[in-house]
Amino acid sequence: MKKLAVLAVLALAATACSGGGNASGPGVKQDTGGEAGGPVTIRWATWGSADDMKLYEEFTTDFQKRYPNIKLKLESVPKYADYHPKLLTQLTGKTAPDVFFVGDDNMGKFVSAGVLSPLNDKLSGPDSKSKPEDFSEGIFGGAKKDGQIYGVPNDVNPEVLWYDKKALQEAGITEDPAALNEAKQWTMAKYLEMNAKLVAAGKSGSLFWNWYGSTYSMIHGFGGKVWDGGKFVATTDPKSRKALETLAKGYADKTFVSVDLLPASNGANTQFVKHKAGFYAGGRWVIDTVKKGGDLANYDIVPFPGETGEPISGAVAASYLSMNKETAHPKEAFTFLTEFVSKEGQAIRLKSGAAVPSIKGADSIVLDGNYPAHAQTFLDVRETGFANYPEEVAVPGLTAEINEHLMKIWQGKLAFEQGMTELQSLVESKLG
Repeated sequence: MKKLAVLAVLALAATACSGGGNASGPGVKQDTGGEAGGPVTIRWATWGSADDMKLYEEFTTDFQKRYPNIKLKLESVPKYADYHPKLLTQLTGKTAPDVFFVGDDNMGKFVSAGVLSPLNDKLSGPDSKSKPEDFSEGIFGGAKKDGQIYGVPNDVNPEVLWYDKKALQEAGITEDPAALNEAKQWTMAKYLEMNAKLVAAGKSGSLFWNWYGSTYSMIHGFGGKVWDGGKFVATTDPKSRKALETLAKGYADKTFVSVDLLPASNGANTQFVKHKAGFYAGGRWVIDTVKKGGDLANYDIVPFPGETGEPISGAVAASYLSMNKETAHPKEAFTFLTEFVSKEGQAIRLKSGAAVPSIKGADSIVLDGNYPAHAQTFLDVRETGFANYPEEVAVPGLTAEINEHLMKIWQGKLAFEQGMTELQSLVESKLG
């Protein structure tokens, strides 16, 4: 009852959405088939556009050929902002799908609500095609609590620095970032030096989205910490504070540009393909952007740098596939889940080239085609990187509030010292 009460509170606190019902019946407890009653219907949910949903069609066809006793019913929500509130409402009303996506910034509240099926035994069992050891530990993020796995990464997008060779050349930069990285000479000092030269040449240094991926990667690059022993230390750890101050000064003098604030007519994609910026922080999805620029060889990637040239732990965007704890068909639901995140499943789903497989052993998805030249960097960051901190995602809305507060500092609406004090108070109040 306590878990249900927690879930009800979360659902009420979430953004209102229309309805939690579905056309397939009163809820997951309804028997939708089986050995005696015909095929089992497994309902699964995610967010995205109609075009996004087309990416699952080939997987669905392949899956149902191999498992004719399981029928898949996809229930999609177009907007990410609407998806989790609807799912919480469905879980509260016992009408939720059997299997569903959970965003990294929402995983903590779903785990705390006790509505997700623990997966360790199933993933380690004989019917699994996705063992726990097939995934890098860091990318589980908030989907793992007290050693128990409650969600498996569907696929990931490591945050890297794309760079424009022409823009660097026009700024008088002759060194190649990827070559420096291979020689273990890619340091934060060198990166900031290149940014300064780009600005002196009338360009932007780096384009950043205002999210934990770029911010926390920069903190790690300075040798700092964000969370330590369950405490938020980004404002008190000296190296972390230096990283945040560097970002604040960089946004003020236009060394760094917040993509979130750019007009749609002159956004990050436009600026990057027109050689107006040297670096653009993003994932494998940037390939589609540079393709529009028409000069693929002009772009490459490098990880966020560290203090000494040694690799750092960079951010990895992730979402998870979880199983409803109250599904009426746990065996069939898990069959779908493990096939979806398996090497074979990801190979089918990720043909679009916009993401990186979360599972080891499917590297050809990224490396075939040899683009970008240092595509291996995506896999390297995945192996050593981190999804958002469990401590942070355990508090509903905390990441969004941290980002919003930092944006005030980046825009100069809050002085840095005051901003740090207020940020610490904000986080502590949420934790309390």
